[in-house]
Amino acid sequence: MKKHFSFSAHFHSLRFKIAIIVLLVGIIPFMVCVPISLKAYKSVAIHTDATNLMAEAVQYNNQIVTSGYVAGEENRVLDMKLKAVADSNNGRILVINSNLKIVRDSFSVDMGKTVIWKNIIDTLQGNQLYYYDENTKTIIVSVPLTNSQGEIVGAFVMNKSTDYVEQNIDIFVSYMLIGGVIVTLFSILVAVFCAIRFSRPIKNMSTSLDGIIREYTNELPEQKSFTELEQVSGKFNEVIGKLQSIDESRQEFVSNVSHELKTPLTSMKVLADSLNGSDNVPIEMYREFMVDIGEEIDRETKIINDLLSLVRMDKSGAKLNVSAVNINELIEHILKRLKPIADKADIEVVFESFRPVVAEVDEVKFTLVITNLVENAIKYNNQGGWVHISLNSDHQFFYIKVEDNGLGIPEESAPHIFERFYRADKSHSREIGGTGLGLAITKSAIAMHNGEVKVRSKLGEGSTFDVRIPLNYIEKENQ
Repeated sequence: MKKHFSFSAHFHSLRFKIAIIVLLVGIIPFMVCVPISLKAYKSVAIHTDATNLMAEAVQYNNQIVTSGYVAGEENRVLDMKLKAVADSNNGRILVINSNLKIVRDSFSVDMGKTVIWKNIIDTLQGNQLYYYDENTKTIIVSVPLTNSQGEIVGAFVMNKSTDYVEQNIDIFVSYMLIGGVIVTLFSILVAVFCAIRFSRPIKNMSTSLDGIIREYTNELPEQKSFTELEQVSGKFNEVIGKLQSIDESRQEFVSNVSHELKTPLTSMKVLADSLNGSDNVPIEMYREFMVDIGEEIDRETKIINDLLSLVRMDKSGAKLNVSAVNINELIEHILKRLKPIADKADIEVVFESFRPVVAEVDEVKFTLVITNLVENAIKYNNQGGWVHISLNSDHQFFYIKVEDNGLGIPEESAPHIFERFYRADKSHSREIGGTGLGLAITKSAIAMHNGEVKVRSKLGEGSTFDVRIPLNYIEKENQ
């Protein structure tokens, strides 16, 4: 089947985005720096020229004042000298007296005219100034003319063309365009390289995941790439391992449940066939067989009820029927019901309550919690052992501890005992009975009450289950 090119898919791919980012990182700084550099060059060039012009203008102060230039006297030597200076700067020189009249002009066109310009007025007050005219590309500097007594008798004005600055900028821009093409091409090459280099580990991971989906392999190969990607790969392997473990547990569960469901049916079939195949069955034997059939029916019912309880708690829309419940009375009622089981196994059950506790719980589901924990403590115990249940509370939570001195749980099994279908001691569990769903049901019910359960155990010395549940139930938004 041919794969069609999808621009949208490529546009949203990591490879495309990496390429664009690298390309922009290479081009944008260049595009930003070029105009800034041009503007800085122009500003520095104008300021430098203006400073040099003002310094040069100051040098002519004595000659102009002592020659009578400001008073309008003729001086052909000075005229030629100033005109040569003006021509060398491709500009113009003006000498203005204190009455703002032009007394000398290197262009000889504005002699005798009055100049009213703020810079000239400020210069006649003793300030050296310069001005850059963007339209004519000209620098205009003005310096005061002072006599030997320090009096300001006029102003000396020099103009200079900055065409050379514009020419230099044009040359600079042409070089920058060539540099821009080189930078762009280099950025494209780097962008393509980075896109391929950085996206390759992800593509390899995708290929490996495809192999897992198609069952070519069952884990991601270790790759030396980015730390974050190695962590993701490790987490994927953990998830895959957990899924495999769940799948194995499900298969084992199906086998266990099939056996557990089949065994009572087989026993009932044998008992029923014995009764039907015999004539003149004594009433005592008939009653004994019927009692056995009743026990097998109870056993079948227990298995089915456990399965139904877990299914109901699994539903995302499962709701709690919350009401205020006296926890002390509820535990006492449950222990009274479990007493025959404890007596039969010669297990001493002790309940210790530190204070009256009333909490908002679903009585039916919370009954499952206490029943499963206490019943397990009784079943997985030694002949003549004990089970201790305690109840306490504070202003926010109530606490239940179920402790026994029974078989205990292997250290490697403790983290998994609340997983569905898990059994710490499969051979012993088969002798005792059950489906391995009790603790999974317990944890689900506690989680629905926004509580938590923890276990502490040592093999051969017993187990302790600690339950903490809020006194006031608050429904979660996603429930």
